[in-house]
Amino acid sequence: MSIVPFSIAWYLAENPEKVRLGTNNGDLINPPQVTEATEFTGYDAFSSQNLHELKGHWVLLNPIPKECGETCRDGLYKTNQLSLMMGKDIARIRRLAVLADKTTQLPAEWRDDARLLKVLPADSLQAKLSKLIGQPLPEGALIIMDPLGNLMMKYPAGYDPYKVRNDLSKLLRISQIG
Repeated sequence: MSIVPFSIAWYLAENPEKVRLGTNNGDLINPPQVTEATEFTGYDAFSSQNLHELKGHWVLLNPIPKECGETCRDGLYKTNQLSLMMGKDIARIRRLAVLADKTTQLPAEWRDDARLLKVLPADSLQAKLSKLIGQPLPEGALIIMDPLGNLMMKYPAGYDPYKVRNDLSKLLRISQIG
């Protein structure tokens, strides 16, 4: 009987991927990637005028590739629903679409959304996003940026918005900023 606990401990030490620590549903970015305000450029006049709103708010960042397909549209829809699910904390959250380049077009249903800021990333930000996700601006992914501008949590395409809401609720509850 005394060998059983040691055997289990040895097995888990040899296979750390079998143990899931923490209660978060997304993948923590360790270390967080620091962004600067100069790495974001407004895509349109509305976004340029309201780019200052990113500072001091939690940001749901959707990378948008050159061609926004069904997965991309689904990601934008989910972040919209997610911000609505946050209830009284909706004022603490901003949505941000990071477009691949000037020629990228958002789907028609999202072009005039007054709560969605659209930006073009600087080369340094695009390199950070590619490093995080492993490819240039994947379709349908989600990245959470904290009020200090740190990219700190990511979700793959097809994420469950209810799980993101749970993570975001925890972050907002314990956050002293934003």
